[in-house]
Amino acid sequence: MLTNDIIKQINDFIYSKPRTVQEISELLNLNWRTADAYVERIAKEQGTISVRTFRGGTRGALKVVFWNNLEKPHSHLAQEQLFQRIAPGKQKSDFSPFDIYQYVDEQKRDAVIEPEDILSDDFINLLRSAQEQILFFSGNLSWTTVKKGKTSMLNVIEELAKQKISIKILTRIELPGIENIMNVAAINQRLGREAIEIRHAHHPLRGLIVDTKIARFKEIKNPGDFKQGELAKQMVISYSIHDEEWVEWIKKVFWHFFRPAIPYKKRIEDLKSIQKLL
Repeated sequence: MLTNDIIKQINDFIYSKPRTVQEISELLNLNWRTADAYVERIAKEQGTISVRTFRGGTRGALKVVFWNNLEKPHSHLAQEQLFQRIAPGKQKSDFSPFDIYQYVDEQKRDAVIEPEDILSDDFINLLRSAQEQILFFSGNLSWTTVKKGKTSMLNVIEELAKQKISIKILTRIELPGIENIMNVAAINQRLGREAIEIRHAHHPLRGLIVDTKIARFKEIKNPGDFKQGELAKQMVISYSIHDEEWVEWIKKVFWHFFRPAIPYKKRIEDLKSIQKLL
């Protein structure tokens, strides 16, 4: 069983330098498969470590575990400057995802402009392409109410949860709009486990990360934000990034917010306790 003590042992062991799964199995006196399952679970659920396979598919394949440098989630100057602007952000107007997009290689990014905020087949297919995990940067979970025909976002999320895709959501939790939170939490109740983890935090990003293969952000441009005549109607821009280095960095930004964020149940309990005093 993966206990808190074992998690600490693995984290402490990897913090000093990268380790192979074999080294971790020897440290814990466990077989390789169990050690491998433990590091994969820690990487997925806590984000403190990352796993890489070198020479995959060969007899000499090597699986190495690295420490995720959460305290400094940037590897070069551009990422450092972007992080310094994202970290203090509270609202989506505080940061434009285009500022990330512009640094990504043109061959590893694409953008689409939609006339309105809709649930597209492309977005549904992106969600269903997940093999391990989806991380959501959300504002207030208003996207969970979106539908296309008989398909709703909640349906798709529940479908993925049933497939044991790890789903973590970072969102603002206030009593107004609490219905959206509870509708997602109800999926956990129906499945009898915490398939979807929801935590509260203010942040400026709106988007998601699927596995480590793609990050997608959404930005809405409204006519009221521009001078008269500059924008005739609302425009929704989707920025997709499939550069592994940048997706990894964006995941570190997610974990920067998520790890200290308040679980939704505690947040709601505390809000209701204050409401009783009014």
